[in-house]
Amino acid sequence: MRARIRYIAPLVLAVVALTTACGESGSSGTGGDSTSSGSANASGQDCSPVAGDKLVVLEDDQHLQNADNVIPAVNADASDDALLANLNAVSAALTTDQLVSMNAAVDVQRQSAEDVAQGWVDDNISDGDLQKGSGSVVVGGANFTESTVLGNIYADVLKSAGFDASVKKVGNRELYLPALESGEIQVFPEYLATVTNFLAKDEVATGDVDGTLETLKPLAEKAGLVFGEPSDAVDQNAFAVTKEFADKLGVTTLSDLAAACGSGLVLGGPTECPDRPQCQPGLEETYGLTFDSFRELDSGGPLTKTALQQGEISIGLVFSSDGALAQS
Repeated sequence: MRARIRYIAPLVLAVVALTTACGESGSSGTGGDSTSSGSANASGQDCSPVAGDKLVVLEDDQHLQNADNVIPAVNADASDDALLANLNAVSAALTTDQLVSMNAAVDVQRQSAEDVAQGWVDDNISDGDLQKGSGSVVVGGANFTESTVLGNIYADVLKSAGFDASVKKVGNRELYLPALESGEIQVFPEYLATVTNFLAKDEVATGDVDGTLETLKPLAEKAGLVFGEPSDAVDQNAFAVTKEFADKLGVTTLSDLAAACGSGLVLGGPTECPDRPQCQPGLEETYGLTFDSFRELDSGGPLTKTALQQGEISIGLVFSSDGALAQS
């Protein structure tokens, strides 16, 4: 699969998203002053930090991160074929790059979430492809930009299909899932791995979309929920380097990075990163990366981005749908 390269605009603050899971946005943490174990490949290139304004996200080609794909969640009593079909039409069209652009439009360009959502629907959904329905539907949204935009997209599509749809902001997952289960709201834009782990009360999700979806189905049934099709759009942890660093090594994926590096690689991220399976240990065990050192920063925020741009770290934790990311 062709790697998708995204750029982070210089010194733009990240949007701290989800609660999950994805903290709903991801599962890594920051780290202490630890250094990575393992010896560097002496034949590889020097992977010391390289400063630069633009950052590129390296593809997680071996699926280290959980499959936190955007997926519609529906109260089972409110679910019908037309409702699910129209929500699945959103999933079929939605991409991570579009999440990035929409988050940026709201958080950086200061457009309204409602206008951004309607613009996406106008560009991506044809009324002729929707199944006609009726009845009142309340779509929930959490208290962060991406969820608000997605909630409005769902509502706009349902309105186009004939439903009387509205959007209600209902806070974090501990609040909105009970509201969805009780029928106070009928639809919610969820994240596959995060909601699976939340319902299971355990870390059962993986980087396998189909496998995680199968794990979710019995949990959803027990909770009185139905889930639609997962989209290609994901909001999860990702790892970035400067464009200058990537160009120097000729890398676009984390596997490329592991094959290229011999020494000098410095990892930056949140405090718990050296201990979290999907942060430093996962990079070491899944990809065979070795690090000369770790620098404790933040979880996908401005400290990590600035450290990358200033050449203080080689690779740092970001979020895949951060509104500070933009395609070049």
